[in-house]
Amino acid sequence: MNAKKTVERQTGVALWRQIADLIRLSISNGDYDQTGMVPPETVLAGQFGVNRHTVRSALAALADEGLVQAIQGRGTLIQRKERLSFPISRRTRFSQGLSDQARDIEARLLSHETVPAAGEVATGLKIAPGTACIRMELVSSADGRPVSCSTSYFPTDRFADMATQFERLGSITKAFAAQGLADYVRVSTELVARHADSAELALLRLSPGAIVIEATAINADPDGVPVQFARSRFAADRVKLKIET
Repeated sequence: MNAKKTVERQTGVALWRQIADLIRLSISNGDYDQTGMVPPETVLAGQFGVNRHTVRSALAALADEGLVQAIQGRGTLIQRKERLSFPISRRTRFSQGLSDQARDIEARLLSHETVPAAGEVATGLKIAPGTACIRMELVSSADGRPVSCSTSYFPTDRFADMATQFERLGSITKAFAAQGLADYVRVSTELVARHADSAELALLRLSPGAIVIEATAINADPDGVPVQFARSRFAADRVKLKIET
């Protein structure tokens, strides 16, 4: 391909970021599978019409993501791991969905607070605006790689101990059970792809320009009463979402 046409100057997006995105896409597409290596810096510089320092910055960003590794005397080795398949179904559970694909699955609570429900949160939970909710910020990992970060809201009148129980048990499903809710189902899921913001880049250890898949979901108890409004952001190069019906 004539890769010089694929990078654009004066767009406000640094060239190295554009090149990192294009290399990441090529790796995802399997363009380098025959060698298992990213082309040499001089080759990439010629393809993209930039100097080697710009290419080096792009490769350094991808190395920070764990996608490639510089090997002395050999070049840049692709460390690609197959994307995890995360099922979205009537009973979506993070740990169960990835249990046969990763040895170590962890969800970590970053922060929690009581906030008044507003806008789409109040609408999704079918509660009056201003009603108290527990908001929890989580980051979830598989085998040490962060794959998603999420913001969840729970009605305080039913789940006042959600954060405490989650910290104790490490699972939203188990935290629900500890508070008397043995089962819950997915009511709706909305998906959108976008560029990660600065906070998501840091939490998911992504390079600038990386894409996340944002899933906005509502879970309800068996009687149809909403119990959770969640917005999860998945690293698009690490997870693929599989809709199960």
